[in-house]
Amino acid sequence: MSTNGASLDQPAVVRRLEGASASFLGELVETFEELQMTLRCCERLVTELAADEPDPIVVEAVWTTALLSYARCFAESEHSGRLKTDDLTASTPEGDVLEWHEVLMRLRDHYADPGSNPRERFTVAVTQDDDGSASGVAITSARQPLVDDLTVRQTGAIAYALSGVVNERIEAQQQVVSAELEATPRSALEKLDRVEIAATGPGA
Repeated sequence: MSTNGASLDQPAVVRRLEGASASFLGELVETFEELQMTLRCCERLVTELAADEPDPIVVEAVWTTALLSYARCFAESEHSGRLKTDDLTASTPEGDVLEWHEVLMRLRDHYADPGSNPRERFTVAVTQDDDGSASGVAITSARQPLVDDLTVRQTGAIAYALSGVVNERIEAQQQVVSAELEATPRSALEKLDRVEIAATGPGA
């Protein structure tokens, strides 16, 4: 993500911007970070799934995080900094990216369902003796398979392509916000709320 050539030195004062342009930029940055989280999760999953015995707890936890992060990029937006389905075809013009997207959103619903176990289905059954009378209660389960390597890699590829789209928008919006600030008098800047930031450097 671009820093627009800004100095990395500790600024003397930081003040909060709450206008439409700044809010749009902030939402774009949030979207970018969600895509980066999705990418990091996919990278972790590729490694875990390649193991002789993948840890199902790690796989489910990381995959769920990847799905939630990805889906938040397409959430309803107040400032238009989230993604639309049109961005999918623009970033990945070849292939069935829309179909993959729909699958990922359904998987998000599956893993985020507050009332259903996403990994196992249980059935309560009755056992019968030789004459057909009930002899006991049996509980059976059907384990859901772990996510596969192909799905993980495809998800990572989509997130990577979308990251490029969002990063370009961040760079453009940084220019818009910077231009607005150049036209803002110091007296107006002084009225903005200060943002406390942690000190950096030796002894911080």
